[in-house]
Amino acid sequence: MAKPKLLDRYRRELRVRHYSRRTEKSYVGWVRRFVRFHDMKHPKQLGSDDVARFLTDLAQFHNVSASTQSQAASALIFLYKRVLGIDMGWIDNVVRAKSSKRLPVVLTREEVKAILKQLDGVKRLIVSLLYGSGLRLLECLQLRVKDVDLSVCEIRVRRAKGDKDRITMLPLSIKEELTAHIASVEEQHRRDLAAGGGFVRLPDALERKYSNAAREWSWQFVFPATRLHSDANTEKRYRHHLHETAVQRSVKQAIRRTGITKHASCHTFRHSFATHLLEDGYDIRTVQELLGHSSVKTTMIYTHVLNRGGLGVRSPVDVL
Repeated sequence: MAKPKLLDRYRRELRVRHYSRRTEKSYVGWVRRFVRFHDMKHPKQLGSDDVARFLTDLAQFHNVSASTQSQAASALIFLYKRVLGIDMGWIDNVVRAKSSKRLPVVLTREEVKAILKQLDGVKRLIVSLLYGSGLRLLECLQLRVKDVDLSVCEIRVRRAKGDKDRITMLPLSIKEELTAHIASVEEQHRRDLAAGGGFVRLPDALERKYSNAAREWSWQFVFPATRLHSDANTEKRYRHHLHETAVQRSVKQAIRRTGITKHASCHTFRHSFATHLLEDGYDIRTVQELLGHSSVKTTMIYTHVLNRGGLGVRSPVDVL
């Protein structure tokens, strides 16, 4: 049997350690870019000095941010340590990209309300959850029916960033609308089952372990895609979740129609969720738990964008 190619081994190691597909795509991209930078030489022929030259080139000639350079370094360290079995240790002589402190963009409550008025249907419901529950866009789109508890207004976010689970609240104001939406999704699932479909992708190896789980109602996505896709190998017809670009496009158009000039996106609603909770006097540790931050330091950035103008300092011109 032929030995798996380097990138296939790389992907397998990432999946064994439960890295997200988005991280996998980024990491594989950095490995390819690293190999091209060194004229298609195999990474085994290269060492820490070659990694340092690549990372320095990113900072000096491509003006990447510090976080981007850090991600590239992590991808290459993972390659050498986990796939090639080489511990590179500390990589010296790297020109570091300049680290800049950026405050998140936050919408006012009036701006959130104006944007929601420009949306309708499923897109409005999704954005209401982004703002009302502090969800990331993919966290919302990947919600399964079993993770939404309407009886206690609670949402369980599974395998979020950093492969962590957490619990956040389900806004009471959209409970009735979400209940009706889930009922319509259940009816759609019944039609899929009757047509021989009704399959959904399951995490890890659960589909092999529980052969019938992929068709069970509890595992279905709360926000399913409008179209089915067929697996080329098994010929099973799957219904994935709604694609994130569909929501991103609608939100961008809604923001444009309101005339809001802030550089806002779907993620801005999560920033606004945290900031508005702190404005309302909720404890920062509570907000940290709802957001799923590992450190309270990450949550503290929202204390700098509270709606108090100049960090709560009264301008001298207002005293005149």
